Amino acid sequence: MNSTLKRAAVACLTLFALLMINVNVLQAVNADKYREDPRNRRNYFDRYAVERGRITAGGKIIAESVETKDPKFKFVRKYHDGRLYAHVTGFFSPESASQIEGAKNKLLDGSSPDLLLRRSIDLFTGEPTRGANVEVTINPKVQKAAYDALRGSGKRGAVVALEPKTGAILAMVSLPTYDPAEISVTDKGKAFGRYDELAADKSQPLLNRNIDRTYPPGSTYKVVTAAAFLEDDSSRGPDTVVPAPQRLPLPNTNISLPNYGGAACGAGQVPLIFALERSCNTPFGQIGMDLGYDKMQDQMARFGSAEPFSIPMPVAQSNIGPREDAAALAKTAIGQQSNQMTPMQMAMIAAGIANNGVVMKPYLVNKVSDAKGDTIEEADREELSEAVSSETAGKLREMMVSVVQNGTANRAQIPGVQVAGKTGTAETSNGQPPHAWFISFAPAENPQVALAVLVESGAANVGAEATGGGTAAPIAKAVMEAVLNK
Repeated sequence: MNSTLKRAAVACLTLFALLMINVNVLQAVNADKYREDPRNRRNYFDRYAVERGRITAGGKIIAESVETKDPKFKFVRKYHDGRLYAHVTGFFSPESASQIEGAKNKLLDGSSPDLLLRRSIDLFTGEPTRGANVEVTINPKVQKAAYDALRGSGKRGAVVALEPKTGAILAMVSLPTYDPAEISVTDKGKAFGRYDELAADKSQPLLNRNIDRTYPPGSTYKVVTAAAFLEDDSSRGPDTVVPAPQRLPLPNTNISLPNYGGAACGAGQVPLIFALERSCNTPFGQIGMDLGYDKMQDQMARFGSAEPFSIPMPVAQSNIGPREDAAALAKTAIGQQSNQMTPMQMAMIAAGIANNGVVMKPYLVNKVSDAKGDTIEEADREELSEAVSSETAGKLREMMVSVVQNGTANRAQIPGVQVAGKTGTAETSNGQPPHAWFISFAPAENPQVALAVLVESGAANVGAEATGGGTAAPIAKAVMEAVLNK
């Protein structure tokens, strides 16, 4: 071969190599970028070409794809009781998806590697590709009870209910809510316009308050402080006497910590169970200072705040705040310093105590199955941590039952059922009325449900620590009754 042919051959091989590199860069390295480019009209239409899988709860279809007569969009998403389940299903818009629609998108649209065998069979038989169906753990009856009770308060807020022994999420409601169908239309102008309206709404209806935001927990946090106190010395119990001054001097300051409204808490010394019943600040402030930051932080971590987790949507991480001086730690112990908790985390605290000290990882997806009903994945129940010993859990249970029977949470009482709970009122820094909290579980002797209720700025015009008991506890009662009255 002469030199001219050699040069021509090398040039051809080089061009061919460059062409192959370019193809691989386009189809592999940059595929996602081009796929997500809003100018990619083919991708836009492809989103609606496959029959997306159903989302079901308790045998009820809450989201599904229905066929259209529009040649450009073969299927569109339909939501049943959309406002009720909006923060469970999420939305499926022309360019994005949220909640379960987003977290399980590849399964729902059939593109997941887990569905490769199913796609291969469909290709061989000539059947159209269909996405997998997602069954969530939500109990429709409990979800409706939570929604109606929270909506009846006329306030923004959140309710999340767990099955203590498994971690299954029985209800997850956030208000205000929205209609996912309004964002899930195929018309980009309408979908984006409605999304922008909702995103600009100061009440933040798109926000899932159970998992996306943290709040000061107020006096519900005294349960964590009590847990750390009991774990620190196994000889302690509900009848252990603790100091309860009317005001607790805070070290290195010229101020003192009062009880709510400046009220007295007994005669200077009270049993721990009485301090929790009446939600006294000064005993728990002193306990926090005596235990120190490390023990307080460790106890919170053991209730599940140590590592981020998903349900499968990511849950904002809760924490007790940075290491500060003793005066700040006294306020931390009563949930009113830098503590920041999601309602999900507070429900996990109640569930851990209910489950003899073991915190189960919360989960929302019970099962995923293909279009023919074959199971692809099932919930893997997972122990997240041992928050307290079973002995300590029993002591906390006794005290929380007394809070409902004899203390600030009498409006959570259910005839014939022992309910355990703790109220909370969390002051805010923006001049708004305090948030009202309630955590609980029932029946106390064999818990079937544990939950947290948060009512934003819900403590106005109710008075004293009964704010959590007056606003949030009745909501929790309605949810617990929906679980127990099967």
